[in-house]
Amino acid sequence: MRIVYFTHSLVSCWNHGNAHFLRGVLGELQALGHEVRVFEPADAWSLRGLIAERGAAALSGFQRTYPQLSSRTYAPDVDVEALLAGADLVLVHEWNEPWLVAAVGRARRRGRFSLFFHDTHHRAVSDPRAIGALPLGDYDAVLAFGESLAETYRRRGWGRRAFVWHEAADTRVFRPPTVERRREGLVWIGNWGDDERSGELEEFLLAPAHTAALALDVYGVRYPPEALEKLRAHGASWRGWAPNADVPRLFAGALATVHVPRRYYVERLPGVPTIRVFEALACGVPLVSAPWNDAEGLFGAGDFVLARDREAMTAALRALACDAGLRAELAARGSRAIAARHTCAHRARELMRICAEVAGPGRAAAASAA
Repeated sequence: MRIVYFTHSLVSCWNHGNAHFLRGVLGELQALGHEVRVFEPADAWSLRGLIAERGAAALSGFQRTYPQLSSRTYAPDVDVEALLAGADLVLVHEWNEPWLVAAVGRARRRGRFSLFFHDTHHRAVSDPRAIGALPLGDYDAVLAFGESLAETYRRRGWGRRAFVWHEAADTRVFRPPTVERRREGLVWIGNWGDDERSGELEEFLLAPAHTAALALDVYGVRYPPEALEKLRAHGASWRGWAPNADVPRLFAGALATVHVPRRYYVERLPGVPTIRVFEALACGVPLVSAPWNDAEGLFGAGDFVLARDREAMTAALRALACDAGLRAELAARGSRAIAARHTCAHRARELMRICAEVAGPGRAAAASAA
């Protein structure tokens, strides 16, 4: 198949988590024999943020890690139909401008490709007017990264055309270290961002790490001065942005990591783990999570530790710090869970099954053949 994907950015993962999954799943689609073309806006804010913080040289990390992947940029006056020439399947990510969403939809009226809207964010519940205003009438289906998100689209009339397509780990990059080295302290990788979990980060990450007397390295962007002050008050070290391809190395040096879901994924979109859960488990680092409802049963008991409150989190971190056997058991169970069910290779095959279900007979045959 000829697959076209419109993303906010492929080359930059600065404050742009969808790039993690996109890189992995497109690589797996290529491995299945599909032709992949990726388009991103020339003025993507993620790319601007990356260059402002680290300079243009930071792009070399993407090129080294994913030499088989590339993207083309476009301007607002682009001929969208020309970009779609020969496409069998087109995917448009949620973080695209409304004019592009509309232009691709119009092209679908005259084209013979399947057109999917890919949503990996909480805006459908946190900013429903913005999502509701997107012109999706010409789209064939929605790919939502969790059942609860898919259900919000079903309630809006998408019915059986709203599919669950979870994110997953790119196990070509995210995998346990070949040789174990000395592990010390905790590492947390994520953005502060928008006050969606500020209190939770203090309760389930900063305070427990401090109480357990464990060094804590924090990586991410969009940390305002008050956030940095909280880190300093708890003895944590802020390290700034980390290229996603460097994350396995960071996990390999830590005793454990912590998952602190944003409030929307606890209260409004249960069952949606962010991609860091998949990536951490794939790397074989013990994971302790703040309260989160695995409503879809994606993981089994013992794949990670669930801490109900600050005291339970502190106790779990202390136990991991002094029990190498417990760490090894958690790491093994977590990485096995990813390998069995949650790799980008799994998601590439799932996409082909969805495409075959949605497409007309001719396109379905093309999808099934791969």
